[in-house]
Amino acid sequence: MNRLVVLAALFFFLPLFGLLIPFGDFFNFFQPNPEDAQSTIEHLWNFVLGSYITSTIILVIGVGVGVVVLGVGNAFLIANYQFPGKRIFEWALILPLAVPTYVMAYLFVDLLQFSGPIQQFLRSVLQVDRLPFFPDPRSLGGAIWSFSLCLYPYVYLITRTAFLERSAHLSEVAQTLGYSAMDSFFKLLLPMARPAIFAGTALALMEVLADYGAVSYFGIQTFATGIFKAWLSLGDRLAAVQLALGLLMIVLFIFYIEKRSRAQLRYASNSTSSRGVSTSKLSGEKAFLAFICCATTLFIAFVMPICALVLFLLKEGAQWDVRYLTWLSNSFTLAIATAFISVICAVFFAYAARLSPRIAWINRLLGFGYALPGTVLAVGILSFLGYFDLGWIMSSSIWILIYAYLIRFLSSGLQSIDTGLTRIAPTLDATASLLGLTIYQTLRRIHLPLLSRSIFTAGLLVFVDVMKELPATLLLRPFNFDTLAVATYQLAADERLSELALPALTIVLVGLIPVFVLARVIASNKPY
Repeated sequence: MNRLVVLAALFFFLPLFGLLIPFGDFFNFFQPNPEDAQSTIEHLWNFVLGSYITSTIILVIGVGVGVVVLGVGNAFLIANYQFPGKRIFEWALILPLAVPTYVMAYLFVDLLQFSGPIQQFLRSVLQVDRLPFFPDPRSLGGAIWSFSLCLYPYVYLITRTAFLERSAHLSEVAQTLGYSAMDSFFKLLLPMARPAIFAGTALALMEVLADYGAVSYFGIQTFATGIFKAWLSLGDRLAAVQLALGLLMIVLFIFYIEKRSRAQLRYASNSTSSRGVSTSKLSGEKAFLAFICCATTLFIAFVMPICALVLFLLKEGAQWDVRYLTWLSNSFTLAIATAFISVICAVFFAYAARLSPRIAWINRLLGFGYALPGTVLAVGILSFLGYFDLGWIMSSSIWILIYAYLIRFLSSGLQSIDTGLTRIAPTLDATASLLGLTIYQTLRRIHLPLLSRSIFTAGLLVFVDVMKELPATLLLRPFNFDTLAVATYQLAADERLSELALPALTIVLVGLIPVFVLARVIASNKPY
């Protein structure tokens, strides 16, 4: 059994082997070959690699600051104060998770560019031809804002939980010691929530590093855009692999920070006498400011993009692209197939770890899949297939694409099912064994019925993730096989924003399903 689990796990790590296959002068990424002055590798090293590194670092730092400010600020207000609208904001502030970053990028630029409605309105009000003080939205700063608005819920969710799970008497102790509200926040609450903040920020930054659609639309040179350019434009497999390895090293570092921060989350609530959080009721100007802070975040990050998509859709009237149903069918086929297979694999690995805790480390390794950017994953698969001359499979089958999705999103389903299994008492297994049930019968008759909710959640999470995935789909899809995400990207690249409204809105509506499920949990005031 253990050998079968190890072999199955190795199947999901083949793309990493594809990245590590020694293609000749592989290590020229670190030491370019001076004898080949025209090589793509040397060109990247001498002219664009510095730009990739600089842009990526600035983007990561900027988005990190943005998600911390938005996530921690709103989480602190929701967890510690009572003010008008709080019961709505506490769950509505996670809605931006349903908006893919590449959709937010297209709408952000369209709304704020020179010909956009906001600048047109301001020019008409101020009676001027130009607004020199208005920043260019199609820039690195615009990308930072766009990513921050989409990804701050990662920080908000985890930090809100950290604030809620602290002992109630901590605020009272701070007041007894003469701390002001500001001193209490910076000297007591913020340090205690630090592991949660780091964990949420790391998740957001891994999404930034994995993105291609948004940075491509903003015209920012990052490792992701460099990989696409090296593979598709320059046709250099080696350069693409080496850039993918560079991006992978950055992701591994952030993945390590995220895992270490999650291991320390218990530090946020290590008291044995926790008795709920006492919240202060705000009134007057303070209540108004708290309402404005949360309302502004929600309006800019979710309400405004959705309204823009609806207006684009209405502008098209009753007409829609005849290819829409094909895009929808392709997306649903991939999502349903991947969700079904991922649930089976997740049950297999989680149940194997329950039977033999010694192989639980395999599940932790499989969790690394969610940190793999789609571009890195796709290049690894393409390199592996190319090494064995099997690249022709991609042009005639969607199974390679489903395989990539399984590697990328299996961890979502595995975590859900593993959590469900931990809630099932081990005594049930012992009782089933005494009654003469085999391992398979115990799973079928006892565990699977009890895991029905976890299985549904796992399949739903994978389904939604597949619907939104863009980079891996762009590189691995068969010829003439477009999904909603690919169609949205291509229409945006052609500046046909009105036509992308329907596929983009479909992706957002599908993404709202798990968000609303999570919102119900939050609204019930239960810990999650």
